[in-house]
Amino acid sequence: MTDNQMRLAVLIDADNSQPAIMEGLLEEVANYGIASIKRIYGDWSSDSMRGWKEILLDYSVQPVQQYPYTKGKNATDMKMIIDAMDILYSEKMDGFCLVSSDSDFTPLAQRVRQQGLTVFGFGEQKTPKAFVRACDRFIYNDVLRRQQAPDTKDTAATTGTRRLGAKELKQDTKLVTMVRNGIEDAADDTGWASLGVVGQKVANSNPDFDPRNYGYKKLGELIRAMQLFEVDERPMENSPAHNIYIRDKKRKG
Repeated sequence: MTDNQMRLAVLIDADNSQPAIMEGLLEEVANYGIASIKRIYGDWSSDSMRGWKEILLDYSVQPVQQYPYTKGKNATDMKMIIDAMDILYSEKMDGFCLVSSDSDFTPLAQRVRQQGLTVFGFGEQKTPKAFVRACDRFIYNDVLRRQQAPDTKDTAATTGTRRLGAKELKQDTKLVTMVRNGIEDAADDTGWASLGVVGQKVANSNPDFDPRNYGYKKLGELIRAMQLFEVDERPMENSPAHNIYIRDKKRKG
């Protein structure tokens, strides 16, 4: 483990997640750091947990038992929140990965961030916006399931969803506004902005922004597909790599 890798606690709400995401989930977590703690919460005496039981050993995830105390009350959520607070104050973590589509975890995400730790959320498209916005970054489970598709040269297949074309992307006013605002915030006097900085600006204000949600693996591919922005690849000094800059085509001069 290197010093610059984040130590992450991965806490999974089994009642609000599906076993099909596990491989993609841990691959995604590995992009951000080391999963130092991996726990999954549920009533393991229930037949509904059978799918999870079959894969936990393969991924070295610790199951945490929680019996339902009262019908209609989610004791699993409460147990997961209590454990998260214990970890927050007793373990040297850099961040949490909260896997659930339940808005009950909104205060937890807010509290963890107040302590200066990073929160990555994972859930379904139905996840309430309050929980999404409470996270530093939120990844939809559709993306995690897509990562398990067979290898192919087609980026749309590897990211999974139908790739949206230029017309559909232009009609997505939320997407267009997000990118234009990001460029405006990062642009120099000539209107050009670094692609990486734009991506960071957009993600900071929209935790669930992800090019994969539109069928594109990388932000640069999505930007080009939108056909609303100029793209300039500038060579880096003493390097074969390029810095990518973008500018709104509406910009004059």
